Amino acid sequence: MTSIDYSTVEIKEKPLYTPPLEEIVEVLSRSLPSTFEYVSVTVDECPDLTQAPYNITAPGLTGNAKLVELGGPPYLVPLVRRDKIYDLAALLRHLRRDPALLIGAGAGPWPFLGVNCEGIIILRVESGRVQQGTRVVSMAGGSYRQQQLPDSETRTALLGNYLLSDGKPGKVIKVVAKMRIGKANFITAIREALQNHYGDKVVGLGGVFVLREGSGRYHVMPDFSTTELTSDEDVNNWLTFHEMKAPITHLGTLVTGDMELDLRVQHFHGFSAHGDGGHYHGDTAPAAAHYEAYFALAAAVVRVDAPAHTHHVGRD
Repeated sequence: MTSIDYSTVEIKEKPLYTPPLEEIVEVLSRSLPSTFEYVSVTVDECPDLTQAPYNITAPGLTGNAKLVELGGPPYLVPLVRRDKIYDLAALLRHLRRDPALLIGAGAGPWPFLGVNCEGIIILRVESGRVQQGTRVVSMAGGSYRQQQLPDSETRTALLGNYLLSDGKPGKVIKVVAKMRIGKANFITAIREALQNHYGDKVVGLGGVFVLREGSGRYHVMPDFSTTELTSDEDVNNWLTFHEMKAPITHLGTLVTGDMELDLRVQHFHGFSAHGDGGHYHGDTAPAAAHYEAYFALAAAVVRVDAPAHTHHVGRD
């Protein structure tokens, strides 16, 4: 199926506020203890992300880091727009990024699988060579199935929230949190802490976190709905929800404001060596929860092919 020609769609870029990493550490160190019993936030060297349990195709998250938001939920609900197929390698060429690492959460390439699916995007390009680490999770026979895409398949569909960087080692924000005592999930707690502190100054982070212990609640999309989904209740009745076991590695982004770009403020998908994976909603065993995260601070957000008519259904 033909992919979107990026020269024919609108692409906007806006700068994000970039406070010192040490300042973000202070903000999160003050706020997160209201949600987790144990919290450690530091500026640290990014670990080698090519190693388990991260299994990313580049060693780090830094180097001209930006957030990329592609399409959006209005291309999925109330009814699917099957024409919204995006070649991510072509997008990197269009943005003139090489070397590049693109990681995050979005819909997977339904034309490849023949069915709707969750995408855990891990795409590395260096000297024109593609290294694909993307996993997709789909429903088949009433149960979910995870698989890795081949290097030859670089498409995705409908929507996505990604961190784009050179994939270099470097300084990142490390967050370790254990034993949840508040109501917010891990990502929401981080985003709200930053939003409450910085207000109208919009901050964006992208990266990886591992749920090292405990379990979590995830959804996996079934095939596309043939009836209109017009509310969050409709969407939740259509989705399939599952409890999944740690360890699970998650990729995605968060941003503290909309910037008049119709942004999705947080979106993380997870995958694992044992086959569990999907869209992260939160942990289900608070006392056992153990998170370890590495985030890059993004300098800008790149908005690609935003829907002309939008809504706020299906953004949880």
